[in-house]
Amino acid sequence: MIRVAVEGAYPPFNFIDGNNELQGFEVDLLKSLCEAMKAQCELVQHPWDGIIKGLLNRDYDAIMSSLEITERRQKRIAFSNPYYRIPAVFIAPKETAPGEVTPLTMAGKKIGTIERTDHEAYLKTFYKESEIVLYAKAEEANLDLLVGRIDAVFADELLLSKFLATREGGCCHILGDAPAEPAYKREAYGIGLRKEDEALREQFNRAIAEVQANGTYDQIRAKYFSFDIK
Repeated sequence: MIRVAVEGAYPPFNFIDGNNELQGFEVDLLKSLCEAMKAQCELVQHPWDGIIKGLLNRDYDAIMSSLEITERRQKRIAFSNPYYRIPAVFIAPKETAPGEVTPLTMAGKKIGTIERTDHEAYLKTFYKESEIVLYAKAEEANLDLLVGRIDAVFADELLLSKFLATREGGCCHILGDAPAEPAYKREAYGIGLRKEDEALREQFNRAIAEVQANGTYDQIRAKYFSFDIK
């Protein structure tokens, strides 16, 4: 039995439904991974606070709860290969035709993004000819885009697609994905494991590769997201 911790409070990745059961993209994906591994798995709901401590205390064997792979966390625990990544996009008013969003084509433009994020660091590193406008929240940037104070917003596609699906978001569309060059290093999320459990990590890695190769992953992803997150 493999016991896997899930927070249950981060829809659509994981959440509690009306029957008080864990649901979401990660829950469905975990079930497919366990099937691929021919393993019995038990989901353990655990609050976000202390979720890594619970793993190290052997309260469960793994964490599959949108745990970003960071250098700091890698000092404490091991990770599987990433099972999802969130791409970054530029959005702009619909009168701006979609096209290239390279530093050259965006020169002179006002680009909004959320402060103290990888998106801010990326823009400040590569988009030196653009005016970078910082906001505490995506909602504030989207509002300024709506009223024409800025020319574009750059942030993760999940966040911006939620705005585009609203009535106010009807003003705008995706201008383009973060360009291939200079490449944007997307946030990667993996299954958290104890460092000594190398065999279990390899099991999960093989299962992730299998469900991505046989189409199961894309079938599950399409239930929750309209864009690729591999």
